[in-house]
Amino acid sequence: MEKTKTTGQADMKKIVSGMRPTGKLHLGHLSVLENWTKLQQEYQCFYFVADWHALTTAFDDTSKIRDNTPEMVMDWLAAGLDPNKCTIFRQSDVKEHAELHLLLSMITPNSWLERVPTYKDQVQQFKDQGKDITTYGFLGYPVLMSSDILIYRADAVPVGEDQLPHLELTRELARRFNYIYNADIMTEPQALLAKVKLLPGTDNRKMSKSYNNSISISASPEEVKEKVSQMVTDPVRIRKDDPGHPDVCTVYTYHTFYNSAEQEEIACDCRGGKIGCVACKKRLAEKMSNFIDPIREKRLQLEKNPSFIDEVLQDGANKARIEVCKTMDMVREAMHI
Repeated sequence: MEKTKTTGQADMKKIVSGMRPTGKLHLGHLSVLENWTKLQQEYQCFYFVADWHALTTAFDDTSKIRDNTPEMVMDWLAAGLDPNKCTIFRQSDVKEHAELHLLLSMITPNSWLERVPTYKDQVQQFKDQGKDITTYGFLGYPVLMSSDILIYRADAVPVGEDQLPHLELTRELARRFNYIYNADIMTEPQALLAKVKLLPGTDNRKMSKSYNNSISISASPEEVKEKVSQMVTDPVRIRKDDPGHPDVCTVYTYHTFYNSAEQEEIACDCRGGKIGCVACKKRLAEKMSNFIDPIREKRLQLEKNPSFIDEVLQDGANKARIEVCKTMDMVREAMHI
């Protein structure tokens, strides 16, 4: 696979981010991918498949992780990530992530991990689903997350507000390591707050494959039409000419994402009873299909050449390893190991 290096890439500030391999991605992921695509033009970006992170909650069923990885990477590339402009790799292919995780775990107080806001929330959430995730690995996965970032001496990490406590833990670990070992190795990464627009599922709940309310970013026109037809509309609107309330309608929310040029007209017609829900859904399905078309077409081309995905991941792992080995050499020297 032919690769080119962006001029001056080594002088760019570094960005690190990852995503758990859950298979084909849905439209709820698209805002993140659009942001990643933009960042690859401005930073030296390392984007990884977080397969080790997937083990924290899928430790009892790992059967899909390996197959989900190429499916997700195909979506990344179809949505705009370019392996010539960013480094794309699988976390488990760069073993140094695990080595730094081990070393940092030795200096991480338990109390730091127990106070992470998402810990108790997720334990309770999975408990309600009949699953116990009170494992050593789940408690310590924020340290692995910190290792993923610190090993590249990243300048910044694109995050949502809910991830800020994790990033603060990363900075605390960087300071603690540098202090204990009288070193100046670990960089304290800053937050790049991503303005991610939250798209609801077709039933107006959080979009999730487990709820069967998601739409794939490479969905066919037929799939889009079917999913749109299932969308929740204004519950008090009975007849076509009844006045509607677009602010409570999932279909209208999607119009604001994929048909912004006509959203005001649609809202006005809805409130005036001039457009029915069936016609409104039909118009939305057409706009969404037009938006998805280029992503789907690019993905279909990638599916014809699965070896290309393997090459992207292998090449990315090789490039990532060059970077992390520099850090680990300094870490081992500082720790005298």
